[in-house]
This record gives sequence, C-alpha cells and structure tokens, in this order.
Amino acid sequence: MSNSSNTVVGLLAGTVIGAALGILFAPDKGEKTRQRISEEALAAKDKMAERAAELTSQVSSTVTNQKESLDTQLESVVSNVSHKAEDVITTLEKKLKELKEKNKKLQKPA
Repeated sequence: MSNSSNTVVGLLAGTVIGAALGILFAPDKGEKTRQRISEEALAAKDKMAERAAELTSQVSSTVTNQKESLDTQLESVVSNVSHKAEDVITTLEKKLKELKEKNKKLQKPA
C-alpha cells in the first residue's frame, strides 16, 4: 500500500474514532447515543468499502499495466535473442564451410 493510501486510511480511522469518542462523551440519552454510534459506524463502513473498492481498482489497473509492460519487454528480449541466435548460426555455417574446404584440401585423392 502506498504512503498516500496509508495516510487516507489513518485519517479515516482517526475520524471514526474521534466521532465515536465525541458521541460517547456527549450528554445525550443512551438511546440517542446508540443510534448515533450506529449511524456513524454505518457511514464509516460505507466509506471504508468505497475506499477498498478504489484501492482494488487502482491495484488491478497497476497490475494490468505492469503485465502489459512485462509482456512487451519479454517480446523484445525474445526478438533480440532470436536475432542473436540467427547471427550465431550464420557465423557457424560460415566456419563449417571453411572447415569443409580445408578438409577437402587435406584429403588425398582415392
């Protein structure tokens, strides 16, 4: 989780805790206090669910982008390796041809 996400979660948690403490220490009847705590808890739950959905979306987007980037880089590496392999094969074929020519010169006619 990034620092900004941690900050948002911390601020949200602090707000919820502060609101709950404020309600608990307010001079209200127990029924009203319980109702307010219930309402605050539901509001906090909704905010947390919304933030979780946002974070899930951000993570999903980041993962998708990174996967696409990795796929592109992998294709580039495979292509480069293929070209290098082709160069090596061509060089080896030339050397093999040279060796065959030298071998023919060394052989005595039968």
